[in-house]
Amino acid sequence: MKLGLYGLHRDRNIDPATLARRARMAEDAGFESLWVGDHIALPAGEGNPPRLEAMVALTYLAAVTSRVRLGVGLIVLPQRQPVLLAKQVASLDVLSGGRLTVAVGAGYVEPELNAMGVTLAERGARTDEYLDVMRALWSAEPAFDGRFVAYSGVVQHPSPVQRPHPPIVVGGHSPAAYRRAVRHGDGWYGWGLEPDEVAQTLGILAETARRAERSADRGELEITITPPGPPDLDTVRRYADAGVDRLIIELEGIDDDKVDALITSVGDDLLGRI
Repeated sequence: MKLGLYGLHRDRNIDPATLARRARMAEDAGFESLWVGDHIALPAGEGNPPRLEAMVALTYLAAVTSRVRLGVGLIVLPQRQPVLLAKQVASLDVLSGGRLTVAVGAGYVEPELNAMGVTLAERGARTDEYLDVMRALWSAEPAFDGRFVAYSGVVQHPSPVQRPHPPIVVGGHSPAAYRRAVRHGDGWYGWGLEPDEVAQTLGILAETARRAERSADRGELEITITPPGPPDLDTVRRYADAGVDRLIIELEGIDDDKVDALITSVGDDLLGRI
């Protein structure tokens, strides 16, 4: 079981010294990955703490760490310009030495999507097309002609360090998200699921893959879950038995003066025993 940490892009962690110190602390404790989320403009008065932009935060994390993997998840793909995002992802993969994982979702906050020029109705179609666009650019395909994006006679260099591209993880709990994970993804990301709920969801994913005839050479989907709260050793083992490959511990709801202790305790109590 891999353990990741989510949330160093928010709240008190936006202080550069705090962010660097906690990132290095998590790396030294043995966390496999550090994850940041993606919201650009949320409705006022709905639990909107200060947060750093995801790609900027990951670039800073890449500079202050050397071993831990870096994950963006879930990036709200339809509100990103995919030609630019493909370049940002490749650049960050190069600067981090091939440590990047990209988790994507279609988004759900309508005012945020609208502010970025996207309607709720077209978010799914944009997400699917944008994934195709980015994969085409990472493969140096010089043309693309889609519903939302078209380009011709251009390529991007450098390519990502990880070939053919950094791992793509698809998040979401809808049939469309499951189909997207099977078609595009190297993994699937679920949020807030208990171990028994994971087992049910993996059955749905397996059936979706069977119907879509996902080729065996693409391998099994890596399963990532953010549990409802920090897990103990028994809970980690239950997730592993259910088929989970990575747990990402969320910092939201944890008092800032307890974050350091959480990072240390996970290193001492879990990482050396799983």
